[in-house]
Amino acid sequence: MPKRAIVLFNLGGPDKPAAIQPFLFNLFNDPAIISQPQPLRWFIANLISKRRAPIAQKIYAEIGGKSPLLNLTREQAAALKNRLGSETEVFISMRYWHPMSASTAKAVKNYNPDKIILLPLYPQFSTSTTGSSIDDWHQAARKIGLNKPTTSICCYPAEINFVKAQASLLAEHLAPSSRVLFSAHGLPKKIIDGGDPYQWQVEQTAAAIAAEAGLPDDQWRICYQSRVGRLEWIRPSLDEELEQAAADKIGVTILPITFVSEHSETLVELDIEYRQLAEKLNLLAYNRVPAVGTQPDFITCLADLVESASTSGNNLITDQAERWCPADRLCCPK
Repeated sequence: MPKRAIVLFNLGGPDKPAAIQPFLFNLFNDPAIISQPQPLRWFIANLISKRRAPIAQKIYAEIGGKSPLLNLTREQAAALKNRLGSETEVFISMRYWHPMSASTAKAVKNYNPDKIILLPLYPQFSTSTTGSSIDDWHQAARKIGLNKPTTSICCYPAEINFVKAQASLLAEHLAPSSRVLFSAHGLPKKIIDGGDPYQWQVEQTAAAIAAEAGLPDDQWRICYQSRVGRLEWIRPSLDEELEQAAADKIGVTILPITFVSEHSETLVELDIEYRQLAEKLNLLAYNRVPAVGTQPDFITCLADLVESASTSGNNLITDQAERWCPADRLCCPK
């Protein structure tokens, strides 16, 4: 069997308090996040990261001063490798903190695979997450002469085993007589208006999980969290849905459908900040479903995507996705 290198993409996170500001700088210096040309983008990123660092310091202090994302991604990588076998090595490439594309590309080149499969841990495609990560990878690979057949898996918003993993966890944590809020990381509205498919795919994910879980239409809603800055973001916000639940005198069960690992947005925002808001609003219940992590169905989902990419060419797209997915990326299967 040919040697395969699987590269798992994720956001990354600071591994110590001193890394918080440079992590933020890397985030805001990404042209997919702030589209201004250099050197203006550098100055904006430097300014924002300095201003936001004290706020972020307090956030990460709630979870030990660092992000758990790298260790959790390592657990997912180990589970995936165990499922795929000895001729496959799984690598990790974080976008905004180590290990990043440059060092991971060198490790993949030393491994000398016959094929490389790029697998984002973002189920829904956005130019600001998967798109940015894949573009950064190709730049790093070109720089060191890593020239191997490569397939990019762009997304899997409604892949059956991802949906099953989410529905199974929801069943375990569903509060009685509660409204399910499928919470996704928000984006500025202008990104969606520019043709980004993220919101459409979030809606695909939520509808598929609701159908698998047997939820009636009036028992679930989609909302968005993590808004920062002054731009208009996609709605409704999680804050608004919590207020609506309070007005309707009903509890809520929060399912984070765009996060596959626990990190600050789940452990601090959902478990602390939004819980405090729920308590202030006197909600009847506030339950939070864990991220899928290494849940067996989710690892099966990732393994199935890898096997599909391994046996397919590099130009597969579905008719449904053709309008937004570049032809060198493998889209979610029908």
